[in-house]
Amino acid sequence: MYKVFKNIFNTILPINIRYKLEPSLRSIYAIFKIGNSHLCVICNFKSSSFERLANHDLLCPKCGSLSRDRRLWNMIADNSLLKNKTILDFSPSRCLYRKWKKIPTINYFASDLSNNFLSTVEYDITKIPIKHSTFDLIFCYHILEHVIDDVKAMSELFRVLKPNGTLIIQTPFKDGEIYEDYSITSESERLIHFGQEDHVRIYTIQGLKKRLENAGFNVKVNNYEKDDYLGFSDNENILIATK
Repeated sequence: MYKVFKNIFNTILPINIRYKLEPSLRSIYAIFKIGNSHLCVICNFKSSSFERLANHDLLCPKCGSLSRDRRLWNMIADNSLLKNKTILDFSPSRCLYRKWKKIPTINYFASDLSNNFLSTVEYDITKIPIKHSTFDLIFCYHILEHVIDDVKAMSELFRVLKPNGTLIIQTPFKDGEIYEDYSITSESERLIHFGQEDHVRIYTIQGLKKRLENAGFNVKVNNYEKDDYLGFSDNENILIATK
């Protein structure tokens, strides 16, 4: 039923109207999913089930959060990271964007260049038009695998982060060595080689950690286990980089 509704609204409504109506439409749909089997930590909705996507990820029927969104929120929601902070978020999920924007104690900048995400600014991550040491906290979730000059992007992230600031970063990962080949430019070939049409590489955990350290960061790798009730993925890796 969820897929049917989604396809209908995606077909008949322009993207800006969809984003505006999405919270109300999801709230209506969520009525049919009320239960006690799962809890979304972002919207606090208790459901009979999460929506299982084609890639096997679990989506909250009310706010649309993915497992990685819920994990990120759970990591920092009750943490001092969110108090009186200036935050930069690249291409945020819509559920988290709406959540961050309601918090009066933070100065929140959401950046997107693709027009596919809710945002407040348009920053090229390889040349961020902001002075040095501006942000206390930066979210860079599933961004760097899209960026050809990721070394420059990491340098810019280090530059605009305040001393003792925190960068929380995640990408898809593989075993072995980082795989990248800039001669692969077609969407069909990128899908085959990197797993998505607009990806330009697949990182390894240690490979990404090393590149971040080369940019000046101190990096810790956190690994998280599955939680069925909260809809968290198993063996999820998140890098915490500090300046």
